Amino acid sequence: MSGHSKWANIKHKKAAADAKRGKVFTRIAKEITIAARDGGGDPDANPRLRLAMQNARSVNMPSDNIKRAIKKGTGEIEGVTYEEATYEGFTPGGVSIIVETVTDNRNRTFSEIRAQFGKHGGNLGEQGSVAWNFDRKGVIVIKTNGKSEDDLLELILESGAEDLEFDEEVSRIITPFEELPNCSKYLEEHEIQIDESKFEYIPKTLFKIDTVADARKVLKFIDVIEEHDDVQNVFSNFDIPDSIAEQLDK
Repeated sequence: MSGHSKWANIKHKKAAADAKRGKVFTRIAKEITIAARDGGGDPDANPRLRLAMQNARSVNMPSDNIKRAIKKGTGEIEGVTYEEATYEGFTPGGVSIIVETVTDNRNRTFSEIRAQFGKHGGNLGEQGSVAWNFDRKGVIVIKTNGKSEDDLLELILESGAEDLEFDEEVSRIITPFEELPNCSKYLEEHEIQIDESKFEYIPKTLFKIDTVADARKVLKFIDVIEEHDDVQNVFSNFDIPDSIAEQLDK
């Protein structure tokens, strides 16, 4: 089992996604477009596109939206040209943070992200300033659906995955970077309900937050960054103990 806080890695992310479904559609559409641009429009020959389409279906994204995003990527219909850019830095209190963006104007996005960091007490760092403390992994979020931790552990080891963060409702499966598509396909074939498959930055060491006030500052900062239209994903190394997480729920 990973040492990550269940609350930090499952509950917060799930709540954020549920609260921003409109943005979820936009984020996935951009991912589909980029995947189709870089690897072609055939999901059978393009693992990144296949994963993006799987994520789109899991949130009930209309099929017309999916097809349109693919065609934008392959150039069949006109669309904006997207670039991917990643930023690193620290939240208030010193939690490491990595921000992945997709933008049609890199200069604008950098300026706006930098302004948000400064306005809300963060510190935008240089490239590599925090990435050394993270591993690039595949992550598959699944509905546990009554399965025991032992049942899932046996299944994920057979799939080629390497770790499990178990929760009675929503569990996370960690895979080697290059094995994410294969592991995801294996789980689908074994009728595991997948909510999302994506690449994440997994922290090597965690930053423990000791007070409710500090936890609220960090979470508020992350929420502000996530709300930016160009932000695709935010990763951090904070760890909120259950005793503090319970107080945040009140």
